[in-house]
Parts: sequence; structure tokens; C-alpha cells
Amino acid sequence: MRWSPLARSEYRTVLSSKGAWILALLVVLWGFRPTYAGWDAVGRNITIGYIQTGVDLFLPIGALLVSYQSLIGERTTGSVKFLLGLPLTRTQILFGKATGRFVGVGAAIVAAALVLAGIGLVEHGPFGLLPFLGTLVATLLLASAMVAVGVFVSTVTRRTVTAATGVFAYFFVTLFWSQIVTSVYTAITGVPVDPYEAPASGPLFLALRLTPDGAYNVLTNWVLGVGNSAELFHIVATKLAPGVSVNAFVVEAAFDGGGPWYLHPALSLVVLLVWVVVPVALARRVFTEGDAL
Repeated sequence: MRWSPLARSEYRTVLSSKGAWILALLVVLWGFRPTYAGWDAVGRNITIGYIQTGVDLFLPIGALLVSYQSLIGERTTGSVKFLLGLPLTRTQILFGKATGRFVGVGAAIVAAALVLAGIGLVEHGPFGLLPFLGTLVATLLLASAMVAVGVFVSTVTRRTVTAATGVFAYFFVTLFWSQIVTSVYTAITGVPVDPYEAPASGPLFLALRLTPDGAYNVLTNWVLGVGNSAELFHIVATKLAPGVSVNAFVVEAAFDGGGPWYLHPALSLVVLLVWVVVPVALARRVFTEGDAL
């Protein structure tokens, strides 16, 4: 692959920066949160839950911040002219950039996951290897989705300020996604949404899991076996506990019989793959057909 040297350069750039390792540190510090609810939910697999907890908050914004300058930074400094002079097509340049950024972010996240696994092993003892590997794969898929979004933002904007604004706009929209979805649902249907007693609406629950982090939580909750929800694992387990009512959207609590087919947790894998493929495809179209300078 002729673009592999460019990917290696991007990979080294990411891992030599403070951002990737600050992200890894934050995942570890935020993720390690021993709770009675978490232990009651999954036992020793709470170690795997630590990964979900740390990744859910920090990986999306961290990966975006590491990736959003991948191409716009080249334009700002003028080095994009050097890239275009290489014996590479624009598609190869884009793939090299995206792949290198993903490998760099992925390496930092794997390091954070291994640290959390080591801490959990010491604190709680052995945990399930297959659920751990499944969660790690899902985490890398989330990282690739966020890098894809970051590269897309970097490709379609012309100024660093505009790109940064787009990144933070994305972050705030996903941060308040649940409130946005429930407000839109109520406006369209006229049905008020109470998270303590959520209506059995397939479209409502589907919309709640269409963000990368929501799909990630659904997928990792499935791996952990706690329930079908875009919430964190210990919240899902608490919601499903007898005689407990919490503010959470959980399929098993709202539907009899597990809900419609399109709410199956495995389909969250498709959602994440869409978030990987579509931004890269759009970025490729813009970069190959537009003015790269």
C-alpha cells in the first residue's frame, strides 16, 4: 500500500502528542468507579464495565480533538501542497490520514483498557475474557467512527475555528441527545415522555441509539449481558432490578417480549459501521472533487 508511509507518519504524530495520552489517562481515571450497583450487575466483569464507563464520556470528544486537524492543519500550514506532490491519489492521502489517526487513537485506548484490566484484576480477580475482547473490539469500532467524523470535519471546513466549532457542536448535540430525541418525539406525537415510565415506542428507542456512543453502550451492554439500552451498564441493571425506578430508557422495562426486531442489540454494530463508512465516503468525495487547497 503506497499510502502506508503516510499512515505511519500520522500514527507517530498522534502518539507523540500529549492529547492521545491525556485521553488514555482520563479514560482510566474516570472509568475506575467501583460501585455496589456495578458489582451486583456483573460481578467480576465490573472490570469490563470500567472500560465502558471511561470510554463513553471521553473517547468521542478525545478522538475528535485528535483527528479534526488532520487535513485542515495541512491547509493552514501550506504543507498540503507537499502531500499533493506525492505519488498518491487524493483518495490514498485521505485513507492514509484516517488510518494513521485511528491507529494512534486506538493504541492509546487499548493501553487505557489494559491498565483498567490490570487494576480490575488486582482489585476483583479474574474476569470474562470473551466479554473483555468483545468490549475491546466495540471500543475500537467507536474510536474508528469518531476518527472518521473528525477527518470528515477536517475535510469539509476551511478554517480551524470552523472545524473546532463543528467538533464542539457535535459534542453538545450528542451530550443532550436524549433530551433532544424526547422533545422531538413529544412534539411530533403529542405523547409526553417520562424516562421513569417510558412509552413502548420502537422509533423512540431506536432514535436514542443512533449516536456512536449510544450504539456503543447498547453493544457493550449486550456483551455484558445486563440489558438492552444506550445507558451505562450499572444504570441498566438498576432499572431492571425489582422495585427500583430510575431515569433510564431500557427496552426490557418498556416492552413485553423484548421490543421490535430493529431494537436488537446486534444492530448497533451496523449503526457504528455506518458512522465509519459514511463520513469517510463523504470526505473522500469532497476531497477528490473539490479544491484541496
